[in-house]
Amino acid sequence: MRDDPSLREIPLAIGGSSERRGVISTCNYPARKFGIHSAMATAHALKLCPALKVIPGNMEKYRQASAAIMAIYEDYTDVIEPLSLDEAYLDVTGTTLKGGSATLIAREIRQRVKDTVGITISAGVAPNKFIAKIASDWNKPDGLCVITPDQLESFVLQLPVKKIYGVGKVTSAKLQQMGIETCADLRALSMAQLVDRFGRFGKRLYELSRGEDDRPVRTSRERKSISVEHTFSADLPDIASCLEQLPVMLNELESRFKRHSDQREIAGGVIKLKFADFTQTTMEQSGTECSLALYQHLCREAWERGKKAVRLIGVGYRLKPKNSQMAVQLKLIE
Repeated sequence: MRDDPSLREIPLAIGGSSERRGVISTCNYPARKFGIHSAMATAHALKLCPALKVIPGNMEKYRQASAAIMAIYEDYTDVIEPLSLDEAYLDVTGTTLKGGSATLIAREIRQRVKDTVGITISAGVAPNKFIAKIASDWNKPDGLCVITPDQLESFVLQLPVKKIYGVGKVTSAKLQQMGIETCADLRALSMAQLVDRFGRFGKRLYELSRGEDDRPVRTSRERKSISVEHTFSADLPDIASCLEQLPVMLNELESRFKRHSDQREIAGGVIKLKFADFTQTTMEQSGTECSLALYQHLCREAWERGKKAVRLIGVGYRLKPKNSQMAVQLKLIE
């Protein structure tokens, strides 16, 4: 849209071809009005909006824009935690720029990105990462949302629980069955009740419903997994045809892992199957030896859950820091 003005007002999506069973990576706001969203099958998106223009992505262009934006961030703070090509947390607690005002810094960053990179960005300003992330989505597109410490309580109370990071469709459905729609409703439950119902995540629900998030902004992020996924041009009809795909996919997975093998090591194997009806299931097993036989076993187990034609297979490694056990032992000795 930035580079071609004729695309600015029409429904536009980045994604794979419908003939090759592609999916939508992202789309603009005119397209979203039709109900189109990321991860939707391109064929379905075109049914919702026959006039939708779908073009392939250009990763090099995105990297250039990302680098330019990150360079602007670095003018304001060194404490930056990138989340993706187009999103990051900035801790500006210690800065004296703009009189130390996070709001003024956010305004200036947004204007500089617009002037120099040619795109609009939205920002959230808040006392912690949880609220800042929600605030950044509040006034999209091209918006700024500021939640000051004295506004935090009222903001969180009216927040729908589905906005809480980690609350997906399953957890959201459970909460709805319990009559819980907002963080105010969630606060009626004790931590013990939430842990009993949701396990370890219950403690997180208890904290976030009160706007509590003490996670620091981390300047480096550890990769915890790596994976390869293939969507097939025709559904795989049975388990035998699924198993045939594994050797090539595992070779690709191993090639990707080599780029990280100096710092990370394998902690387990994962396989994902998405069936023809778009339901999906995941199987995993811990261990450092992730052989073809292991993935064949996981694939069979996963397929048994659906026993349907398969449109997508994903294979992956769970990762951990190299020599992590040694680091733990040294820490205990200290």
